[in-house]
Amino acid sequence: MTDLFSKFDALIAEKAALMATGVRDPIGIVMDEVKSPTEAVIKGKDTILLGTYNYMGMTFDPDVIRAGKEALDSYGSGTNGSRCLNGTFRDHIDAEEALKEFYGTSHAMVFSTGYQANLGFVSTIAGKGDYVILDADSHASIYDGCFLGNAEIVRFRHNSVEDLDKRLGRLPAEAAKLVVLEGVYSMLGDIAPLDKMVAVAKKHGAQVLVDEAHSMGFYGPNGRGVYEAQGLDGEVDFVVGTFSKSVGTVGGFVVSNHPSFEILRLVCRPYVFTASLPPSVVATAATSIRKLMHAHNKRAHLWENVKQLHGGLKALGFRLPTDTPESAIVTVLLDDQDQAVTMWDKMIELGVYVNMARPPATPAGTFLLRCSLCAEHTREQIETVLGRFAEAGRAVGAIAAGSSLSTMTAVSAR
Repeated sequence: MTDLFSKFDALIAEKAALMATGVRDPIGIVMDEVKSPTEAVIKGKDTILLGTYNYMGMTFDPDVIRAGKEALDSYGSGTNGSRCLNGTFRDHIDAEEALKEFYGTSHAMVFSTGYQANLGFVSTIAGKGDYVILDADSHASIYDGCFLGNAEIVRFRHNSVEDLDKRLGRLPAEAAKLVVLEGVYSMLGDIAPLDKMVAVAKKHGAQVLVDEAHSMGFYGPNGRGVYEAQGLDGEVDFVVGTFSKSVGTVGGFVVSNHPSFEILRLVCRPYVFTASLPPSVVATAATSIRKLMHAHNKRAHLWENVKQLHGGLKALGFRLPTDTPESAIVTVLLDDQDQAVTMWDKMIELGVYVNMARPPATPAGTFLLRCSLCAEHTREQIETVLGRFAEAGRAVGAIAAGSSLSTMTAVSAR
């Protein structure tokens, strides 16, 4: 008899060999205490958080916390049902109204997670005989939505307008087509040329979905995302996002102006057949979203933090995937898994938490440390982080032994 788990034997052996070196388990970090959006305690050590996607620092906002507590007291801990049955409370509707206000759309649909929003929407909207055209570096939730549905799947080279145009041109003109893009790609922190890509999609008669999970709150004049920053209001058919990043809680959503959008509440299985979010969660989301509409100072400070970290790491000699900072994600490229894990472990030891990532989560052959900046990080915290990166980078050979914080400071001060 073949053990169903045998397909994972190679991965189990690889992880066991990694753990035998004495490093921490990269997927086993526990936050013993969270002191603020930027600080936690890990194994008794105060740690700067630089890998939490808490871009706007809303998790400890007093108004957001108050809204959650009031909903918990008024409606209890959960809904015990689907949105299609007994699981729609006042605050679910309020969260959808807040999204419509934020995005200026006529429709909004809240899912239990951002993953489910992509999974549900993509698998439902594109059926047999339709085509989904997606960037090769798309998030796993988008790929899984494609696998769950019955549409034909076409991939194009990452951020290549030319390849998108070529592949759309090969498809039947009369077929329904959905082009799926992301504003910010989560591993390298690079942004998509949405203005050019949307124009190509429209030329070929395709509808467009943009996932703005990693740009909501701080990209564009109103924080709607990269599509807004590139002047595409009214050009994008569907926007997908999440509550687990800038909004500071959990949940996902799709917004649109399409006149038939509401039928999705009847036909989208990951919406119909799952429990709805607890009232306290959607209450915090609604409050946070409305505050983000006016968070201009926070947005400005977040970008200052991004520029400080990106410029400092570049000056220290680290390899970065973008020449200039493009988003709140700043990524350090490393040679291989051993170097990436060892440096990640050293950063934890030095009191800085970042994300370590490897294939298949990253583009093929890419090993990296990913930093997610927060609007609540102080300049002093970023300076501390850069000092820790310099120490850890020298220890693993990622930067030259002579690279120093004083060199970095001289460069970044110009």
